[in-house]
Amino acid sequence: MQFAARLQPLQTNVFADMDRAKAKSAAAGKEIIDLSLGSSDLPTPECAIAAIETALRDRATHGYTLFHSTQFFRQAVAQDYERKYGIPIDPETEVLPLIGCQEGTAHLPLALLNPGDFALLLDPGYPSHAGGVYLAGGQVHPMPILEENGFLPVFEDIPPSVLDRTKMMVLSYPHNPTTAIAPLSFFKEAVAFCQARGIALIHDFPYADFVYGNTLKAAPSILQADPNKTTAIELFTFSKSYNMGGFRIAYALGNPTLIGALRQVKAVIDFNQYRGIMRGAIAALENHQTIVPPTVKTFQTRRDALVRALHQIDWHVPTPPATLYIWAKLPQPWQDKSIQFATSLVEATGVAVSPGAGFGKAGEGYVRFALVRDPDVLETAVRRIATFLHR
Repeated sequence: MQFAARLQPLQTNVFADMDRAKAKSAAAGKEIIDLSLGSSDLPTPECAIAAIETALRDRATHGYTLFHSTQFFRQAVAQDYERKYGIPIDPETEVLPLIGCQEGTAHLPLALLNPGDFALLLDPGYPSHAGGVYLAGGQVHPMPILEENGFLPVFEDIPPSVLDRTKMMVLSYPHNPTTAIAPLSFFKEAVAFCQARGIALIHDFPYADFVYGNTLKAAPSILQADPNKTTAIELFTFSKSYNMGGFRIAYALGNPTLIGALRQVKAVIDFNQYRGIMRGAIAALENHQTIVPPTVKTFQTRRDALVRALHQIDWHVPTPPATLYIWAKLPQPWQDKSIQFATSLVEATGVAVSPGAGFGKAGEGYVRFALVRDPDVLETAVRRIATFLHR
């Protein structure tokens, strides 16, 4: 059987390798402490569960959910965004429900790219961003983001020959995996850059609320730099802020032409979520102030515990300003061996982390810790890591 050439770039996946390494370690009797996946271990809010439970008995929610039957959800999203950022959103033309942000980043290239066109992606960056480009027959031009540049791309480094064939750029701040926050001034630069070249600007925004300290209540939105929605679209998920990862509920908002194109692709691939899930998401939005601040505080406590424990074993990682991760430069002699480090660590100790190379070439030399366990478990993980490093 012969498969399409578009599958070829998707053959390798270090996270699949890590999954095999975790299974091997578990089969050998190791207790797995999995810090490799950014899947929140906190419970879904009770108000969301109650709304979904009530909907289950409502027969009006049991049919297909086409676009026009999502109006109530789109209106709630638009009102919430305007409350948060002060930018009006038209729920009819500027909002689209999604089955997770990954649906948006996977389907947008199908709407924007012809075979051979370029997409500008962050390196390191979230792996699924590249997957959608390859499935659309496009080419990826990685934009390296380095510590000395605040983990922000340098647009002047993009070759003119690439720019001539570029149709889209994907940004994502607060950034997974580096934890960097992009200032509004950078977003204004990115919007101007894309406006001048007719490039669609996609901002993947799952960690909007995951900013620590008192300097920001929430991270900047790309639409604050493009309030007229000339070129930008933003994707938000309920998976992180509201611990609803398994419910696969998200949305896109922004430029109405991009929303319309994404809607066209979506219409021939899937319908929408069960309306009861949308009711649960609305209940979460309405209770934002009682849900999100305690959630962020929990992850900040975990962040502080893991940073402190790593410092105590002389692994001096920076304290991340945002997200639910720690991006750690590997100690000697493991620098430039992130996959070998991660697989060896889980096989020897049961502690699983994500190798930086899995996020792109510029991620080599780092590993990512996900703050998805309580402080005492994180401290146990660090004690096992210390034994591994000394050995």
